Amino acid sequence: MKIRFGRIFRLALPLLCLPLICWGQDLASFEKRITVKKLANGLTVIVCERPVAPVFSFFTHVDAGSAQEEVGQTGLAHMFEHMAFKGTEAVGTTDYAAEKVALEKVEKAFADYEAARRKTIGRDEKEVAEKEMALKAAIAEADKYVVKNAFGEIVEREGGVGMNAFTAQDQTGYFFSMPSNRVELWAYLESDRFIHPVFRDFYKERDVVFEERRMRTDSNPVGRLIEQFLAVAFSAHPYGRPAVGWPSDLKAYSATDAAKFFKRYYIPSNLVVAVVGDVKASEVMPIMEKYFGRIPKAPDPEPLRVSEPKQIAEKEVVLHDPSQPFYIEGYHRPDARDKDDVVYDVIGDLMTSGRTSRLYRSLVRDKKIAANSAGFSGFPGNKYPNLFVFFAVPTPGKTTAEVRDAIRAEIERLKTEDVSDAELAMVKTRAKANLIRQLNNNQGLALQLGTTQALYGDWRELFRQVDRIEKVTKADIRRVANATFVANNRTVARIETRESEPARQEKKS
Repeated sequence: MKIRFGRIFRLALPLLCLPLICWGQDLASFEKRITVKKLANGLTVIVCERPVAPVFSFFTHVDAGSAQEEVGQTGLAHMFEHMAFKGTEAVGTTDYAAEKVALEKVEKAFADYEAARRKTIGRDEKEVAEKEMALKAAIAEADKYVVKNAFGEIVEREGGVGMNAFTAQDQTGYFFSMPSNRVELWAYLESDRFIHPVFRDFYKERDVVFEERRMRTDSNPVGRLIEQFLAVAFSAHPYGRPAVGWPSDLKAYSATDAAKFFKRYYIPSNLVVAVVGDVKASEVMPIMEKYFGRIPKAPDPEPLRVSEPKQIAEKEVVLHDPSQPFYIEGYHRPDARDKDDVVYDVIGDLMTSGRTSRLYRSLVRDKKIAANSAGFSGFPGNKYPNLFVFFAVPTPGKTTAEVRDAIRAEIERLKTEDVSDAELAMVKTRAKANLIRQLNNNQGLALQLGTTQALYGDWRELFRQVDRIEKVTKADIRRVANATFVANNRTVARIETRESEPARQEKKS
């Protein structure tokens, strides 16, 4: 019966995370229930009290992503995200003292192998093979001490659900939900993996990441197109590099490199932890200070030095591939803190949001030249100046040139004609509805609070953005559209269908 009840509880937990409809979703209501505190070491804690069901969700925001990686180490932020689930000095090992020695030998073996592999003059293939065998032997020895999936099994056994993480250009996030009477256990586990991380299974996990890249990018025509699109659109800024990493980098960096990245960026002043659910701030804050306050204070990491130069000419990428045609065009725009950010939000909703958007109605519904057409602003990140992107998938018999002309006709219309009162009212109403949906469950709210606090320094900006959207005028839309959507600020990428080699050979025969 205990086992059966535990399974039922875990299945019901996501539903229990939903708040009652009667909860206020306005700023004044949330201000009464949210407490923010910066710990002595610089870590920011946000607690939102929602005593609806005996559960809570959390979101740990790390203010570092692929944009913080050094040249030659792309994919390292994502790699550490994987490492954060491998346990600690106390979790995931049968004998950490012995494992530590074994892992040091692995790093020495990898350094020797890399030195032999990367020789440009006098490379000895026999030596490379011997060093590779020595590395595999060292990895096998260290693996003897590993308890697989120990961290996740503890979380699940104690009623946790939805354990996951993500790495983006601007941030790395960790999250799951647990019963409210497990707050202290969660605080210990979550803080300890950022105090005593162990880079076990690093080279095995690196192979897993390499396979992710193969599936999502190398074997995916649209993935390859977007990777090249970004590489061309950004000539200097790290937004032009793939978050998953370049293939050569995925083979070259080490656990030692990952540890350096962790030490530089996983510091208290770079962390925001949001806790939402059936908790009381007066009880949670002492627990946060007890566990998260243990993370040693450290100097803030140096901000990015590079800025993307102003684009002065249109750029283009063409991928010839035996796949469906695809069309993208993107325009540089300011970062999320810019005063016109909300204007871009309005344009994005108007042009690209769902079946009522201008692009969908024109290209898909009316002209029937595209199977889908939409877009998004703030790509691939929004902490730094980024891109406003439009895309379309031509229907059979239609071309990328046709969807290009149709997209640009809608852009030109936006620049030369005022939007209607009904359209503008619809966008503003939808902005409020979208905010309510984002706040509709504990996990979504925790993510929004943590991300907004990190980006703006105040979680209240989540609500103020909606107020700013309410003030956007028709003139604002035309002004921003005319300043942004111009040819010399544009990067285009498209897939032009090419017959596969077997098909060409068949035609010849």
